Amino acid sequence: MAQFFPHFEDFPLEEQIKALDDEELLDFWEETQHLDRFLEDDPEYIPEESLEYERIILQELRIRSCRRVGAAR
Repeated sequence: MAQFFPHFEDFPLEEQIKALDDEELLDFWEETQHLDRFLEDDPEYIPEESLEYERIILQELRIRSCRRVGAAR
């Protein structure tokens, strides 16, 4: 299973996500969605942080998709 290290400033989230294989990336995305639903009732919950995770994950999925299409040609 993939692991995320939120306190490693020298290893940003974007780089951690790039290191995941496709299945791990999809698992991570699914886990963030589940965690968001769970945390919505928490008064300290910051929805902007979850949107940033989602933006970065979707960006990486788009890049990978474009690479596959380009490689298939």
